Amino acid sequence: MHIFSSIRSSLFALVLLALSATTYAQIGISISLAPPELPTYEQPLCPGDGYLWTPGYWAYADADTGYYWVPGAWVMAPEPNFLWTPGYWGWGGNGYAFNEGYWGLHVGFYGGVSYGYGYFGDGYEGGRWQDGHFFYNRSVNNVNVTNIHNVYNTTVNHNTESRVSYNGGSGGIERRPTAQEESFSREKHVPPVAAQHEHAQAARSNPEQRASLIHGGSSAAAGRPENARPENARPENARTETARPENARPEAARPESAATRPVVHPSDLPARQPFTANSGNAARDQKVQQQHSQVIAKQDQQRQQLQQKQDQEHQRQASQNTNEAGKQKLEQQHQQQTQKLQQKHTQQEQKVQGKAQQPAPKRG
Repeated sequence: MHIFSSIRSSLFALVLLALSATTYAQIGISISLAPPELPTYEQPLCPGDGYLWTPGYWAYADADTGYYWVPGAWVMAPEPNFLWTPGYWGWGGNGYAFNEGYWGLHVGFYGGVSYGYGYFGDGYEGGRWQDGHFFYNRSVNNVNVTNIHNVYNTTVNHNTESRVSYNGGSGGIERRPTAQEESFSREKHVPPVAAQHEHAQAARSNPEQRASLIHGGSSAAAGRPENARPENARPENARTETARPENARPEAARPESAATRPVVHPSDLPARQPFTANSGNAARDQKVQQQHSQVIAKQDQQRQQLQQKQDQEHQRQASQNTNEAGKQKLEQQHQQQTQKLQQKHTQQEQKVQGKAQQPAPKRG
């Protein structure tokens, strides 16, 4: 009896080890149909210092919905020095299963999939941690250097433009983890944060994110915007006032138009309209427009700071499992903060623009 008890105990321990080893491995379903190719899209502007880029990926809902696209998003790392290892689809012998992404001190194996913007199938070339601060590689990231100074510029050369979104199987990427990548998989990991889960749920509930639309009709704009460029290219002419970060919250993925979307967070504020002074005095007009540009740059920085603060409050609330009443109260506070900031900025702009409408002083 002692022998059988020992055997049962050993088997139970092996099962526990197997379960712990797959904690960050595959989801519990296997799909016979391979995920579609990766769409191309333009990376939104980094909303503020400390955000890391998590690339978009295909997720699977059910037989009726099929695959749907979860857009890339800027997300605050759960701990300093942590990097994001993207999830990926891999062939498991009988079907395709999704290997969940995770946070850790190193970027591990993600199937060799070239997601772009620093994730070219092997490691991460988009930035690095240094002295507790994250430094962004501008060659592959859309970063406003006026507001973010932790930047460097290193050209990244990669030999593949493959849009294949899965590893193994028919037509998949033939790449296996290196010994180093396998060692990284055994390090301390943190699963996707609450903001990432919310972002994925928002994509699932948005019909425009389904693969049947993105790869099969004009509604593909949800995952493949007009004038899209390869993921590895940083948009050189990205405009701070029109870029809208894909924040990890449901609001960022709703199909509502900007006109009908309630203004709750700074990312919900409408795009700025161009301003041109035309008083007839060229020197004076130039001075007014310079003042207006300086005001806008400072306002953009204030928007991003408030957005970052609110994102942190969302993540803290999610970790505390706050009830619906608490969530609603926080959203009301955020709405009041955003509207107050908007009113302040509107008054500032009106003051500067009013100078352009004042009559020129008469010469004696």
